[in-house]
Amino acid sequence: MTHRHGRLHRPFSVVICVYTEDRWDDILAAVDSVRHQSLPALEILVVVDHNAALLARLRREYGEFAARGEVRVLANAGVRGLSAGRNTGIAAARGEIVAFLDDDAVAGRDWLRFFDESYDDPRVLAVGGRTLPAWASGRRPVWFPEEFDWVVGCTYRGLPAGKARVRNVLGGNASFRRSAFDAAGGFATGIGRDGDKRPLGCEETELCIRLARAVPDAVLLIDDRALIRHKVPAARERFGYFRTRAYAEGLSKALVARSVGAGKGLESERRYATRVLPAGVVRGLRDAVRGRPGGLGRAGAIVVGVSAAAGGYVLGRYRARGDGATFSSGPIERTGHLGSPRGAVA
Repeated sequence: MTHRHGRLHRPFSVVICVYTEDRWDDILAAVDSVRHQSLPALEILVVVDHNAALLARLRREYGEFAARGEVRVLANAGVRGLSAGRNTGIAAARGEIVAFLDDDAVAGRDWLRFFDESYDDPRVLAVGGRTLPAWASGRRPVWFPEEFDWVVGCTYRGLPAGKARVRNVLGGNASFRRSAFDAAGGFATGIGRDGDKRPLGCEETELCIRLARAVPDAVLLIDDRALIRHKVPAARERFGYFRTRAYAEGLSKALVARSVGAGKGLESERRYATRVLPAGVVRGLRDAVRGRPGGLGRAGAIVVGVSAAAGGYVLGRYRARGDGATFSSGPIERTGHLGSPRGAVA
């Protein structure tokens, strides 16, 4: 730890997992946003998911920074997919706290500083932030309900505001004590995304539930001051993607339920489905009656999204009974070591 402005600060390792050169400019922007944090990171770990050309290009791009230990470009040491990429970053991390940022997101300048504040409480093992959509079209589609912003990897209506305890953080804007992975193991492979294949998710949900079981007094928080902006490409503003992503979420939730049980695996989802979503439908219908644009579309999208997710869940549970889907998680052996934050001011 180091002192800065009268407080002790922890060393942060920031992991950004990447897989395609199509996001080259986004990757550079993500790394740049971490390099200019008000609380400097110890290091940035860019983990490349089985793409030799991208790996070589990034190593050339960040060669100078790598020599100073600021940016390290690593190859995913596990199977293809986001979970194994994150686990590679965790294993190599030298910081006390490991933070994760999506490769198509930009962190606010105080992102790490707000994370850091919560870790003054030793019971806190994970802190997530608020993720806002940056729509390619410049504005939210009028039919797209805020209750489903998780479809595009963003904070959605129904999550608590301010700083609050949660069951799980959202993986694209999250941080964990390194000791959390020692206690619970890493991200489960077979649940999360694998490049451009079906957009599965929930690997952070499964990990957080597993962590709470391993450390019963663990505190997991969300602090909406820890802000990032997540790019939403035009293809993800379309209703077809919305429906496909909701269906994939149902498949993913079935895997989570298989791992940790339906009780904990669907605890938050039950409240969301019985309170937040019905209120969203009513709000949409009310807007339609008042002549506000998109009200009927938002209400309809919620109904379609729920139906798609439910269908995916039912199919996922059926596959799980027949062992049609598998996943695994386990301890992560460290390949890095604890260091001190580069650039911290005493």
